[in-house]
Amino acid sequence: MPSQAPASEKKPAHRVIKKYPNRRLYDTDTSTYITLAEVKKLVMERAPVQVRDAKTGEDLTRAILLQIILEEEAGGAPMFTEQALANIIRFYGNTMQSFLGPYLEKNVQTFMDLQSKMGEQAKGLSPEAWANLLKLQSPVMQGMMGSYVEQSKNIFVQMQEQMQKQTEQMLGTFGLKP
Repeated sequence: MPSQAPASEKKPAHRVIKKYPNRRLYDTDTSTYITLAEVKKLVMERAPVQVRDAKTGEDLTRAILLQIILEEEAGGAPMFTEQALANIIRFYGNTMQSFLGPYLEKNVQTFMDLQSKMGEQAKGLSPEAWANLLKLQSPVMQGMMGSYVEQSKNIFVQMQEQMQKQTEQMLGTFGLKP
């Protein structure tokens, strides 16, 4: 019979998955090998996951998440167009690279919040009522989308202000005034 941890012992903040050289993934929480699809399921369930190289301890979480995205994109219903991917690639090495990541992250989080709010408001709706809610003519939908657009605009304005401050600081370093 497995021994139980004392009540005072806390679980780690993240579910630790170890990746072995043979590409196998080991879930230290369940003491079992898992698949990439199961890691995706944990992410979908909002479980905080951290993937570590079993030998070196290096954090491989980003690489695994990118691998999941790659498989999803190759799976037949891609989220990103070729144009969107090309534009993202163009930001690498660009002076705007440091701004794009936080901008996208904030927008995706705002969109997730909107989706959650819609889900809460739609509980108990029939499929027909749900379809009507999703029509952009719906005042509720317009209000939520308006809120999303406003938040997105605010994030963009904050990004512009941050860029302006950094430019002024950089010019000030060289003794130049903007």
